Amino acid sequence: MNMADMFGKLTEFQRKMDEVKQHLNEIEVEAEAGGGMVRVTANGNREITSIKLDKDIVDPNDVEMLEDIITAGINQAIKKAEDASQEKMAEITKGMLPGGMDLGNMGLK
Repeated sequence: MNMADMFGKLTEFQRKMDEVKQHLNEIEVEAEAGGGMVRVTANGNREITSIKLDKDIVDPNDVEMLEDIITAGINQAIKKAEDASQEKMAEITKGMLPGGMDLGNMGLK
């Protein structure tokens, strides 16, 4: 493969990765904890975009329980975002790498 071909492939790969990043920003997942009293939303880049608390869960005498439930909700949202992200990356990058491998099932984060 000559340098021009390599540069062309690299440019195409960079364009695809930019496309992947844009698609990951558009993915939105929601997780619940505490029987739905805490709802956490994340995007495909594993960024938390919102946390909603049911007013009944806020007990000033039990802050530790609230912290635990929020933590559980965040962890679930991040896991869902990771799964959605890998699925989307596999879909977009299918066949880009030698041997038909894709970035989604390589576990790249």
